[in-house]
Amino acid sequence: MRLRREITLTVAALRRASLAVGLSWANLPHALGRPADTRRWAVLYLGSARPRLFGLDREIVAVNRNGEPETDQAGALRDLEGAVLLDGSWSEAKALWWRNPWLLKLQRLVLNPQRPSHYNRVRHEPRHEALSTVEAAALLLSRVESRPEIETSLNAALERMIAEIRPRPRRNHERVNV
Repeated sequence: MRLRREITLTVAALRRASLAVGLSWANLPHALGRPADTRRWAVLYLGSARPRLFGLDREIVAVNRNGEPETDQAGALRDLEGAVLLDGSWSEAKALWWRNPWLLKLQRLVLNPQRPSHYNRVRHEPRHEALSTVEAAALLLSRVESRPEIETSLNAALERMIAEIRPRPRRNHERVNV
């Protein structure tokens, strides 16, 4: 799995973020490299839960193992110590999900963003609620911690990265030799 610039950006921008590179770990403490209580951690869930289908207007929805919304949304988000975000292509993220069964012990969170991904200008997302890793981290942290400046800062960094990697349009007189 390649280490993408986007996740590096996310980890660098967040004081308490950590990066674990690999395919599988025995449990959450092994992935973090320190003790952790799985009851106080969440994972951004890759499943098919669609908040709009439930008539929920929340940007972060806690779901149970059946993909249905938890009855106590505020309680599910209260006292979270951290969240696991799986980074990679969709197939890589799915492989990480299935290779790490300890993720099933974490609270599952589904994003329901109000706007499409900024990253759509560079790559196509498979569905409306799909965000890049940095956008997902920005949305999640800014809402859970009630700090909108987190989202503003991370999205600004993402915009700068997109501007750097987005190919310049060719002028009519430029030729491409292949």
